[in-house]
Amino acid sequence: MHRSYVTEDITIFWDSDKCRHARMCVSGSPKVFEFGRRPWIKPENGSSREIWETVKKCPSGALDIIYNHDVTIEFDEAGHCSAAFLDGKQIGECDYEDTGEAFNIYHTEVDSRHGGKGIAKRLVYRVIEEAERRGRSVIPTCSYAAKIYNS
Repeated sequence: MHRSYVTEDITIFWDSDKCRHARMCVSGSPKVFEFGRRPWIKPENGSSREIWETVKKCPSGALDIIYNHDVTIEFDEAGHCSAAFLDGKQIGECDYEDTGEAFNIYHTEVDSRHGGKGIAKRLVYRVIEEAERRGRSVIPTCSYAAKIYNS
């Protein structure tokens, strides 16, 4: 399972397949990370700095974190994509085909002026999350999406 947790400043990524339950997150920031609670990650319960320091100690790589850089991500079901916006202008997109059984992610692109900020990862995660919530599998034919999904 792939999930992202977003605040105004940060996005936390969690890949359950990588999690080895070392509990560094729970001991590092127990108000934010609490097993048994749904959702188990509540970023509003801690400061961005505290969460950043805790996530970076995850030994398995199941948790990751980035700053949002004022970029918002929206899922557009009708347009079969997730899109990134900065100041109302679209700066990135992750396109998928819904086959009824799977979401085939076939293209991810971010304006080159905004590269290296984790925007593409946020776009891909948004599509993966929607697929999983709808009980669909994910087929990452886009090379970047495959890297995110299979790593």
